[in-house]
Amino acid sequence: MFEEFCDFLCNKTKKFITVEINPPHGASIDQILKDIKKYKLHKKVSGFSCTDNPLAKLKMSGVLSAIKVQQTFGKPVIATMSMRDKNKLSLQSTLLGANDFDLRCILALTGDPAKYSDQPEVKGVLERDSTLLLSIIYHLNNGVDYSNKPLNPAPRPIYPFAVSNSYAKDMKQLQKRMIKKLDYGARAIITQPVYTLENAKAVLEIFEEAKTMSIRETAKEAQIVLGQFPIVAARTANFIDDKVPGINVPKEIIDEMNLAAMDGAQKEREVGFRLSKRIFDDVMEAHGKVHLMTHNRFDLCAELIG
Repeated sequence: MFEEFCDFLCNKTKKFITVEINPPHGASIDQILKDIKKYKLHKKVSGFSCTDNPLAKLKMSGVLSAIKVQQTFGKPVIATMSMRDKNKLSLQSTLLGANDFDLRCILALTGDPAKYSDQPEVKGVLERDSTLLLSIIYHLNNGVDYSNKPLNPAPRPIYPFAVSNSYAKDMKQLQKRMIKKLDYGARAIITQPVYTLENAKAVLEIFEEAKTMSIRETAKEAQIVLGQFPIVAARTANFIDDKVPGINVPKEIIDEMNLAAMDGAQKEREVGFRLSKRIFDDVMEAHGKVHLMTHNRFDLCAELIG
């Protein structure tokens, strides 16, 4: 399943769409699975991803959620693992257990700081940034643990994903961070959302250059997946542009959304969807590989994909 998934990702003629799932603040993901089925989203996408306590807010385990999603739909799931909460012992243990359930696409994140948590006096672990997890996966894929002791049995191949901002005033600095993650073995990079075709093309250009500058042989076949976060509310557009680093929402979009909001929620939603659909279609035509993030708005995902 994962070999086919990654082949699909690497095929320039195939469309590749993944959808992010945020596990619930509760003890069951069943309602989320029902919502996905309601909109037949599992039939429209290549796979899913599951987040790992974003913003350090308590949610159901991302890895365990990913296993259940994958078993329910028979679609590959990318499980996010944050460095914030786990040391190298826990990371390796989780990876080995997930491997036995055939969960083998892992998105390595440093993670949002523990100070943002909704849990009292929570402390982060954070032995290192996400490159430690990429390095651990590199070891496991060579049949040894992080201390170079042979694993018996060795795990099946693990496919490491990494993340990247989609915008920086100095795009060369963004490229350097891409090269670092490729050097540590990332097979694919998922970006923060892009909101113009020009931004998308700039990211694609520096990524292709980064592949040629990496020391790792696997970088030659590495892929980039462009993030998409549909904006259907003016407040969301303003918040992302003001508060979320590494994303650029053009002033034209913000102005158009602010004007639409003056005419009511329905007009605001109509304008926001039209703008979101346009960039989604542009990116799919230009690159064909998109990762949708909608805070579990699966109706919106299905409408965008068509």
